[in-house]
Amino acid sequence: MVFRLSAAICGAVMTLATSSVAMARSEIGAVRSDAVDSAASGPAIVGAASTYNPFRPGYREGGVNTASGERYDPSAWAAAIKTDLRKKFGGVQFGAKPKYALVEGAGKKAIVKINDVGPLTPGRIIDLNERTMRHFDPSLQRGVIAGVKVTPLAGDDWTPGPIAYT
Repeated sequence: MVFRLSAAICGAVMTLATSSVAMARSEIGAVRSDAVDSAASGPAIVGAASTYNPFRPGYREGGVNTASGERYDPSAWAAAIKTDLRKKFGGVQFGAKPKYALVEGAGKKAIVKINDVGPLTPGRIIDLNERTMRHFDPSLQRGVIAGVKVTPLAGDDWTPGPIAYT
């Protein structure tokens, strides 16, 4: 009995360790900044960024399905763009492939998948999901980040995540 318990604990520790290493590798394997800057497909939009989570109670949170038809994933690098900016980001709509944007703020950059739209609070241009917001505000204490620059990216073959400065 003790042997089985020890084997189960060892297996759980190994699983946790390997998943942590895989996560760390994906965070380190960031895209270079100069490659992203040259792929901008339109002028940058500057405004405030906030965070959203449809699983959080409240009348202002949307449902768990995004405008592109994907289910909200708090662990993805994703965001909702302000509804009136939809056309600047290729018309995010149900069934269409998500669009991508370069988000810059708080001294950091990330490629974000734009898979949702929403009627954001005035002055805000983008709602980042929790993982993306943690990149810019690790403690999630700010709630809103002012002066964020969002630039649409051409193409649909981007890997969302942090950007390495060059």
